[in-house]
Amino acid sequence: MTGNGSDPELGSEDSRLVSLNERLDRAEAAEAKRTAVNAGPESDASYRLGNRVLAELLGGMGGGALVGWTIDHFAGTAPWGLLVVLFLGIAVAFRNIFRIANVRPKKPD
Repeated sequence: MTGNGSDPELGSEDSRLVSLNERLDRAEAAEAKRTAVNAGPESDASYRLGNRVLAELLGGMGGGALVGWTIDHFAGTAPWGLLVVLFLGIAVAFRNIFRIANVRPKKPD
């Protein structure tokens, strides 16, 4: 393109490009191996545990808000019933999460 004759021909590949492609292929293979999803029973148990923790947290907050709103609606104490029972629900959810986290995993035999 510059006219000085240093440009490679259109059909030939530069050895640097071939080397770069080989290194990219190796790097992609190594990254795929490193980030591969572990399909073993440990990953399934971890996934279930994570879902349980999330359910505890959301359930504690949602349940506390619902019960607190109901108390406020019928007792006319807005917003104190909602706030008090919401914080109680959050406290109970965190207590349950700590209990879940302190359970020791079973050792494979």
